[in-house]
Amino acid sequence: MSKKEAVCCNEKFKTSIGGQALIEGIMMRGPEKDAVVVRGKDGLTVEVQPRKKHRPGSFPTWPLIRGVVNFFDSQVVGVKALMHAADLAPEEYAEDEKPSKLDLWLENKLGNEKFQQFVIGFAVFLGLAMSIGLFFLLPMVVSSFFDGIIQSNVVLMLLEGVIRMAIFLLYMYLISKMSEMRRVFSYHGAEHKTIRCYEAGLPLTVENVRKQTRLHPRCGTSFLLVVMVISILVYSVASSALLALVPALAAMRSSFLYRLIMIVFKLLLLPLIVAITYEINRWAGRHDNAFTRILTFPGMWLQNFTTNEPDDSMIEVGIAALQAVLPEEEGTDRW
Repeated sequence: MSKKEAVCCNEKFKTSIGGQALIEGIMMRGPEKDAVVVRGKDGLTVEVQPRKKHRPGSFPTWPLIRGVVNFFDSQVVGVKALMHAADLAPEEYAEDEKPSKLDLWLENKLGNEKFQQFVIGFAVFLGLAMSIGLFFLLPMVVSSFFDGIIQSNVVLMLLEGVIRMAIFLLYMYLISKMSEMRRVFSYHGAEHKTIRCYEAGLPLTVENVRKQTRLHPRCGTSFLLVVMVISILVYSVASSALLALVPALAAMRSSFLYRLIMIVFKLLLLPLIVAITYEINRWAGRHDNAFTRILTFPGMWLQNFTTNEPDDSMIEVGIAALQAVLPEEEGTDRW
């Protein structure tokens, strides 16, 4: 972050409003509304929907539980927004493929609305399955081949964590080099810069937004990186505890059954890892001191790969999306 950017991003408060880059657009989520703004051939298309709110103190708002609930909710809403943005995007981004026989059969059997729900659900499932397979199962399988060489469970978990982190960073780097993703990452930058401007208490103009940094501590990229780190700690402690409670497992350490049990055990811990990460990000996002800046630095650095500087037309999309979800009562979006 340059000195100029650092000067421009002094927040007067921290908002709970967050967003997601889309194809030629941005989705913003406020405390009361969600908005999808896409730049098409006829200008900006702004669509706003009320957001389902959980009653304060209800089960979905409990600490740890809320992290898992919000994670899955964001996945569903994000996929819906991506699909809708693809429909609204300019023609050069639109898909010209005809629906397959399977698509037509499913739509005929389920009806259009249920078919859309099926597609969204399948897309969320497929995305989660691919992420779990690439960032969790693959490192587990690779590190399991060292069971007979490394006797220390903690060292083995650290090795697995290093492999997981290396795969994640390589994936992010390769994605950032894809030409198709450059504009999406520029919209990601526009989203961050717009929120920074709003948090600084400045009028939402293109000029003011342009001055802001494109890095933001409460970004989903940072969340994923913290998940990787927390997984190392949780897996080390939980696996050691399991082996201590069930000594028979240690005796079958090099067997296929042992590896299978440990993989299932670690997969069951994923919701806990997500929940802990959410609470850490929530706490760090509410405080600005030396410790939280150190804590959020790795995620901020990673955003150099997942955000690009936007042009003015992208900034206009970010402003329109943020303005569409501002709460009626000022300050109720405080993080």
